[in-house]
Amino acid sequence: MTVMEPFGARLRRAMDARGPLCVGIDPHASLLTEWGLNDDVAGLERFSRTVVEAVADRVAVLKPQSAFFERFGSRGLAVLERTVQEARAAGALVVMDAKRGDIGSTMAAYAEAFLHKDAPLFSDALTVSPYLGYGSLRPAVEQARESGAGLFVLALTSNPEGGEVQHAVRAGDGEGPGRNVGATILAHLAAENAGEEPLGSFGAVVGATLGDLSSYDLAINGPLLAPGVGAQGATPADLPRVFGAASGEVVPNVSRGVLRHGPDTGALRAASDRFAEEVRAALAVS
Repeated sequence: MTVMEPFGARLRRAMDARGPLCVGIDPHASLLTEWGLNDDVAGLERFSRTVVEAVADRVAVLKPQSAFFERFGSRGLAVLERTVQEARAAGALVVMDAKRGDIGSTMAAYAEAFLHKDAPLFSDALTVSPYLGYGSLRPAVEQARESGAGLFVLALTSNPEGGEVQHAVRAGDGEGPGRNVGATILAHLAAENAGEEPLGSFGAVVGATLGDLSSYDLAINGPLLAPGVGAQGATPADLPRVFGAASGEVVPNVSRGVLRHGPDTGALRAASDRFAEEVRAALAVS
């Protein structure tokens, strides 16, 4: 059996070759309308295929948001399967934005659905939620390692509501004061990635809108998926200030900032290229 190269190594190579930009595929109803499409499966398919055709051969990562496909039922999931397969065939890595999180056999089933190499929805990485305890993610970690896939774990998210959980301070362990929850998740990921080269496969989701994060140890030897660039207010120029010494591992995510230029493929491509160049310049990526 051929073992796929680990996600971290594949991502590092894609970022070096194409730049570190991630473009979201978020076909929510308002964007379908802006594109002149109906809010139905045909509109969903046209939208998704257009984004893939426009940018999958030039960006490092595409990130479909599964909820916008799931709302159309089985036909929407069929579109999602084709979107993933076509994006990967064009050379982009696919991060499935599904934010799954559960325990035991249920978490294992989610992992099989998105991370097993023979699954119809197999993706290069999956977003997951650790808020049933980091240990609840173990089935997904094990499946990802087996398949050469990766995870992006919610750690310090860009939504303002996240702070009530992620900034909550855990009790001390007898060796000093307790860390907050976000810092604890980062520490778990650093342990998962220890010794991996050139980059670990277990990343964190850390919002680009959060400002100074110098109090956090972002050096997890893994990628940092950074939502919030574009419509949420962060710019590529903000990235070095937010991520500091870990900027070289940042994968900035842009969705509406690119997607609003559709349905013209040339305009989508130009918008993606502009963001990619701004990110390269901000992070001093050659």
